[in-house]
Amino acid sequence: MGDFNLALVIVAIIVCVLVFIFNVYLLVNYQHPDDANQAYFPKFVVVFGLSIAAISILMLPADVANRQACRHAIYNGACNLTLPMKDLWLAVYIIDALLVFFVIPFAMFYYEGDLDKTVWKRMKSALLWVIVTAVVCALLLGILYGLVGKVDFTVRHLSSSTVSFPSSWDFSSGQQCIGNGAKQCSAYTANASSETTWTMRSTFPEYVVALATIVGSVLFTIFGGVGIACLPLSLIFSFIRRPKAVITRSQYIKEATELAKKARELKKTADALHQEERSGNKGRKWRKNVKAVEKELLLLEEDVKALEEMYPQGEQAEATWAMTVLGYLAKLVLGVVGLIVSVAWIAHIVIYLLIDPPLSPFLNEVFIKLDDVWGLLGTAAFAFFCFYLLLAVVAGAMMLGLKLVFITIHPMKWGATLMNSFLFNVGLILLCSISVIQFCATAFAYYSQATAAQEIFGHTLQSLRGIKYLYKYNVFQIAFIILAGLTFVYYSAFGWKRRKPSGRLQLST
Repeated sequence: MGDFNLALVIVAIIVCVLVFIFNVYLLVNYQHPDDANQAYFPKFVVVFGLSIAAISILMLPADVANRQACRHAIYNGACNLTLPMKDLWLAVYIIDALLVFFVIPFAMFYYEGDLDKTVWKRMKSALLWVIVTAVVCALLLGILYGLVGKVDFTVRHLSSSTVSFPSSWDFSSGQQCIGNGAKQCSAYTANASSETTWTMRSTFPEYVVALATIVGSVLFTIFGGVGIACLPLSLIFSFIRRPKAVITRSQYIKEATELAKKARELKKTADALHQEERSGNKGRKWRKNVKAVEKELLLLEEDVKALEEMYPQGEQAEATWAMTVLGYLAKLVLGVVGLIVSVAWIAHIVIYLLIDPPLSPFLNEVFIKLDDVWGLLGTAAFAFFCFYLLLAVVAGAMMLGLKLVFITIHPMKWGATLMNSFLFNVGLILLCSISVIQFCATAFAYYSQATAAQEIFGHTLQSLRGIKYLYKYNVFQIAFIILAGLTFVYYSAFGWKRRKPSGRLQLST
């Protein structure tokens, strides 16, 4: 079998099975009781989508391991690679795009359809929206691919005559190659006129991946830039704002009464909005009010949870309070670790991507040295840094959803997550996972060199006509750093303070 590494194939199959089982576990434990024993199609989409997102993240470390199959060959084409990684990359991301733009919207439209309608009418309405989306996307992709679906590579024509093999080697800054003639040193003396542009048409799957990457990069830059700062700081400040002691029974009754009053007000508002929906009055103002009520309901649920923490009840009240204390200590530890990872990410982006030439390979060298310690240690650290970016995206979406009313909030709560929230977050993760992989392939180009991911996300994507300038001038990386810095300043100034009762109730200290 030559260089074909059967062990890597077996590991890939085992990992895929474990990822699928883990996602089923997440679905079962996070789903809302109202969705039990129903909504099977959305559940299948959730598990399948999460599996594709996790596998796509793990494929980059697998691509690096796949490259090792040819480490004894003179060049990569001289051996049989372990896995056809380029075909696998394109297949995974075409499936990713189909899920994001067609399957998940259909599942969400069907799930959120009017329950008073028949199943066929709900499917018909959802399918109509998806067909309209498909037609628009197909026309847009076809037109763009026909007009600008080409790759422009800058090349330089060089030529040199042959010389006798030297008896001694004498290289210096003045003599950088064999021989003294200009022809022999044309690589160093060639003028700008020797440069030309080599144009070729990209494949359609690569172009689809490229456009999906651009859409995902915009969301990744916004949500990821905000999330990479607020994710660790929110955990640390949650520990700072933790309840210091158990409140008295009289305080509990007072706070519970206020929360009950707020709950009744929200129920009245929700009933009025439901009545407007039945009458067909679903304009912009109605949608804005619905999102505002969803935000207030989420904050009210947080207040209820905080009140339960401050006044544990039952026979095991002391054990419950002890677990609460340990939970906040765990948040502190995770927040400190996350802060270290976030700082390392930002420093790496500045040192390796924004400064030309790079000051240091930084994390690339760290992963390589970890691989020297143990073969999979560097790969595991590499995968962790990639997964951390996805967590930052979800955290950033939640943070902006709470601050900005026009962004719908879809929180993930243990045992209380509806399928529409599941589908929204899976779609967000899938869309941003493409950009995370492209971002990691660029940020860790030294570690992942000579891989199929580098060919797709490095050379082809960054040379695509109309898109290459976004990467040439590091637009996404600069915006990412700016948003991360602004969020860090905002959280440092206001995140440690107790929340004021503006638009929500505030528990007594």
